[in-house]
Amino acid sequence: MSGNKEGKKPAPVNIKNKRASFDYEFLDLYTCGIVLTGTEIKSIRQNKASLVDTYCIFIGGELWVKNMHIAEYFYGSYNNHQARRDRKLLLTKKELRKLQQTDKTPGLTIVPVRMFINEKGLCKVVIALAKGKKEYDKRDSLKEKDDRREMDRIMKKF
Repeated sequence: MSGNKEGKKPAPVNIKNKRASFDYEFLDLYTCGIVLTGTEIKSIRQNKASLVDTYCIFIGGELWVKNMHIAEYFYGSYNNHQARRDRKLLLTKKELRKLQQTDKTPGLTIVPVRMFINEKGLCKVVIALAKGKKEYDKRDSLKEKDDRREMDRIMKKF
């Protein structure tokens, strides 16, 4: 018997980095695992994490996510984690090699886009190989978004 007495499923965890899609053009997406402690996964399951201002960096041939905020777990006591520590991402060697080669290219960066819990209960992070947008590209993105919203309004009237 599960610990959930009402039979309801917990709210799905889907933490997004909305700013990344505005600042960057995504060239390639990867889904990877992340190394977490017990109190970190409990905080993520309560949606107490943020991907704002996060980025990925290679250290010793491994991919690490920097500046990711996972709030301290309320019941964590002395076992609690640091909120903004560096966390290792888990990818295949082939994916790591490919990312490491493209990361050396100027103008490209690796940013976390989304964090979620999969059907097996594991925390996954979607990262993107991204190229920074210019100011006029950002204006175009805003214009497209407004046009789409206007079209939706018109279609709802009919």
